[in-house]
Amino acid sequence: MIETLKNAFGNKDIRKKIILTLLLLLLFRVGCYIPVPGLTRDAFSNAVGGNDFLTLMSGITGSALANGTLFALGIGPYINASIIMQLLTVGIPALERLSKQGEEGRKKITNITRIVTIILAVVQSIGIIVMFGQTSDAVNTSYFFNSMWVAGIFMTIVYTAGACLVMWIGERITEYGVGNGISMIIFIGILSTAGTSLVEKFIEVFRGQVGELWNIALFVFLVLVIFFLIVFVDLAERRIPVQYAKQVRGTKMYGGQSSVIPMKITGSGVMPLIFAYAIVSFPSMIMSLVPSWSDELTWWNNNFANGTVWYILVLCVLIFVFAFFYAQIQFNPEDVSRSIQQNGGFIQGIRPGKPTAEYLSRINKRITLFGAIFLTLVAFVPSIAFSWAGQDLVNVFSTTGILIVVSVALEFDKQLQSQIMMKNYKGFLK
Repeated sequence: MIETLKNAFGNKDIRKKIILTLLLLLLFRVGCYIPVPGLTRDAFSNAVGGNDFLTLMSGITGSALANGTLFALGIGPYINASIIMQLLTVGIPALERLSKQGEEGRKKITNITRIVTIILAVVQSIGIIVMFGQTSDAVNTSYFFNSMWVAGIFMTIVYTAGACLVMWIGERITEYGVGNGISMIIFIGILSTAGTSLVEKFIEVFRGQVGELWNIALFVFLVLVIFFLIVFVDLAERRIPVQYAKQVRGTKMYGGQSSVIPMKITGSGVMPLIFAYAIVSFPSMIMSLVPSWSDELTWWNNNFANGTVWYILVLCVLIFVFAFFYAQIQFNPEDVSRSIQQNGGFIQGIRPGKPTAEYLSRINKRITLFGAIFLTLVAFVPSIAFSWAGQDLVNVFSTTGILIVVSVALEFDKQLQSQIMMKNYKGFLK
C-alpha cells in the first residue's frame, strides 16, 4: 500500500483527488466536535456506553454520538437507507427495472435513497430526543424558553441537517475524491475513536503509570496479529474455472478462452454483524423509551446483556441468518448460470443451465457457512484477546470496527491501483 500511495502522489490528477478527499474528511471531523446548544455531553456518553449497538454506532461516527455533537447521527441514516433500497430493489419489480436502466435509473434510485435518508434521520433524531429527554440533566431547556417541545424540534432539525451534510460529504468524496465516500467516512470515524482512546492511555503513561506502557505494547501486538488474520481471510476466495467454447461470428472467431468466477469467503462484508447487533440491541432501545417498561427492561438487561449465554447464542444465530440472507441477495446462481450459457461458457464436468445453477448454489452455501463462522469468531475473539491487555483497551477497536478498517483499507488500495493503471493507460494512448 505504501508503494501504491507513492505512485498515486506522483500523478497530478490522483494527487488532487487525494488532497480533496483529505479536506472533506477533515470537514467531517470538524463537524464531529461542533456542540449542539442545550445538550449535556456526559448524559449522552453514559447513555451510549450502556448499549452495545449505540457504542458501535458511536465508534463509526468518531465518538460524535457519545458527545452529542452536530454529526451525532453520522452516516448511519444513509447506510440504513441504502440497505433498505437494496432490499426493496430485490422485492419490488419497479425498482428492479430502474436499477437495470443504466445511469438514468441509478440517478432516480439515488434520489429516492436521499429522501429515505432524510426520513430515517428525522426518525432517529426524534428517538434520540425521546430517549435522552427522559434524563433531567440531558437537555437544558433554558435555551429553549423552558419548553421540551421547542428543544426537541430544534435538535431534530439540527441532527437531520447534520446527517444530510455527512451524506453530502460522502457523495462528494465518491464523485470527486478517491474511493467510496461512505466507506471512507466510516473508516476515519473508527480510526479517530481508536486514536483518541490510545492517546488517553499514553497520557496516563506520561503521568507516571509506566505499567500501562506494557499493556499498550501488548495491545498493538494483538491488533497486528488480528489484522493479519482478517486480511488473510478477507483476501481468500474460491475460484471456479469457466471454459468458453469457440464461436465464429462473420469472419472473426470468439471464445476459446478460460476464466474464473471469484467467490469471496467474506462476500457479505460486515453487514451480518451490523444487522445482528442492531436486532439484539433494538428491544432494549424500544423499552428504554417507555418508562412503564422499566421492569421488562431490567429483565432483558439481566438475561440478554453483553456477555451472557443467551446474548452470545442469539447473536451467533443472527450472524448466521443474516450471512446467508445477504449472500442470497448478492449472488444469484441462476443469473450467473444464464450469463455463462448465453456467452457459450461452461464449468468443466457440469452441464449448462440448471445443473450449473445448482452447483454454484451449493458452492455459495458452503463458502457462506465458513464466512459466517469467521464473522462469529470476529464478533467475540478480539474482545477476549484485547482484555489480556487491560479492560480499558477492550473498546478501543470494536470487533466490527476491525473488519471495517481492514475491508476499507484493502478497497482503497485497489481503487488507487485501478486509477493509477487507468491514468497510465490513457497516457500510453496519447
